[in-house]
Amino acid sequence: MKALGLNPYLPSWEFVPDGEPHVFDGRVYLYGSHDSRNGVSFCEGDYVVWSAPVADLGNWRCEGVSYRKDQDPLNGAPYEGKLPVTGMPSGTPENPHLLYAPDVAKGPDGRYYLYYSLDFTNVISVAVSNTPAGPYEFLDYVRTAKGEIPNVGRWFDPAILSEESGNYLYYGFAPKFRFPGMEDAIFPGAMMVRLADDMHTIISEPVCVANGIDTAKGTGYEEHPFFEASSIRKIGDWYYFVYSSLQGHELCYGMARTPEGPFTYQGVIVSNGDLGYQGNEFAVNYTGNNHGGFVEIDGEVYIFWHRQTHGTGFSRQGCADRVQIAEDGTIPQIEITSCGLNGGPLPAKNTYQSYIACHLTEKNRGAVGHVVEPAPGEMFPKLPAEMPYITEEQNANYEKGFKPYITNLREGAVAGFKYFAFDGDEKEIALELRGTGKVQVLLDSPDGEEVSSMTVDSAGWEERSEKLKKTAGVHSVYIKVTEGTVDFAAIGIV
Repeated sequence: MKALGLNPYLPSWEFVPDGEPHVFDGRVYLYGSHDSRNGVSFCEGDYVVWSAPVADLGNWRCEGVSYRKDQDPLNGAPYEGKLPVTGMPSGTPENPHLLYAPDVAKGPDGRYYLYYSLDFTNVISVAVSNTPAGPYEFLDYVRTAKGEIPNVGRWFDPAILSEESGNYLYYGFAPKFRFPGMEDAIFPGAMMVRLADDMHTIISEPVCVANGIDTAKGTGYEEHPFFEASSIRKIGDWYYFVYSSLQGHELCYGMARTPEGPFTYQGVIVSNGDLGYQGNEFAVNYTGNNHGGFVEIDGEVYIFWHRQTHGTGFSRQGCADRVQIAEDGTIPQIEITSCGLNGGPLPAKNTYQSYIACHLTEKNRGAVGHVVEPAPGEMFPKLPAEMPYITEEQNANYEKGFKPYITNLREGAVAGFKYFAFDGDEKEIALELRGTGKVQVLLDSPDGEEVSSMTVDSAGWEERSEKLKKTAGVHSVYIKVTEGTVDFAAIGIV
C-alpha cells in the first residue's frame, strides 16, 4: 500500500530545504542543504540524501550523510593543488564554512557529480560518487584550465545540466544592496558556463541567462529580477530556468529552446505564502526565502520548494506541489497544499499531525509577513507576540523523540489544510489541543461554513471530539481560534 504524499514530504524532524529532485534508476533522489531544528543560521548540517520510489512518492528513505563540510579543502581537508583565493580565512573544525544549496547531475562517465558553494567563499566545488546516494568525495574546484575563476557573477547556488550537447553550470547572486566585500563586484544576474567532460574545467566565457536587478530594467525580469537559487531542467522541448526573485518568497521561471538561453521570463511558479496566487495580496503563511526545482515523474511535473518553521528562517522544510504545463510550455502559478505528492486530496477519514498545515496566520492578516531572520552577528530577536508557528517538544512516543505541533494560536489565528476528500458519512472530528480557548472547524476558507466547534481548558494535551456536520466532496479545512490561546497537535476525522 502506498504511503500518503504529504507536505512537508520528509518527516517532521528533518530539515532539508533548497530541494533539487532528480530521478535515477526508478527513484527520486532529493539533494538539498541541511538546516537544524531551532537553527540560528542557514545550512548548519552536513548534506544528507533522501530518496523515494517513483511509484510511491510518500515513502521516503534516508540514504544517510552524503558529504561533510570537513571534506572540502577550504575547510582543511588535504589537497595537492593550489587553493582558490577567497579573501576569507579557511574554515576550522570549530568554525567551518557551511555547505549551501547543492545540485547533482550524472556525468558523461556515468558517475554522479555534486556541485556546491561554501557559504561566502565565491567558489563552486565539485564532489563525485559512483552512486546517486553517495557518499561523495571531493574532486576539485570549478576553474578554467589556467586555474582561474572568472570575476563575473557570484559563484553561488550552482545548478548543473549534463546532456549529449554538453555540460552547463548555472550560478549567481544578485542582491539589491552590496554586502561588505562585494562593493565592486559585477552581478549581471544568473550566469552560465560550459564545463569540459571532467565536470570541473570551464571551457566558455560566462554569459548572463536571467537578469538581476542591475540589468533587468526594460526586460521581462524587471518586476521579478533574479536574486539566487538557480535550477535547470529540460521538460519536453523546453529548457526551464527556475530561480528565486528579489521578492524572496517566490520561485519564478524563464524558458528557452537551448541550455545556453537566454531564458525569457514567464512568471511565478509558487510562493511559500501563496502571494499572487489568483490575485492574493495576503500571505497564507509567514514567508521566507525559497529555492527548489522541477521533477517529471510518469508524465506529471512537480515543483519542489520550501517553507519556514519555528518562526525563523533557519529551520526550513521541503515541500512539493504539482504544476500544470500548458500547450505552449508555460506554467500558471500554483497554490501550496498539504497533499503535494499525493496525486490528489488526502482521505478525510484519518488522523494527521498539524504540522502539515499549509495555511498558518494570525488574526491581523496584514501582519503575516517575513519570518524572523537576523543577519550574521545580529542578536536573535523575540518572535512577534501574535505569531503562531510550527515547533516540537521532547516526547519519547514520537519518532526521534520529538512531537511536532503548532503553538501560540491566539484569538483569530487559523491553521488550514488543503485538501481532504470526504465520503459524506464522516460523523466526528477530533482535535488534539492544549491551552484554554474555543475553536471552530470551517470549510473552504478561514471564514467559511462552520461544521464543528469545541472548547478546551487543559494544561496538558487533550483530545477533544465533537460531531461533524455532514460533509461530502473535496474541501479545505480550517481550524480557527475564536477565544483564548491554544496549541494544536493533530486532527482526526471518523
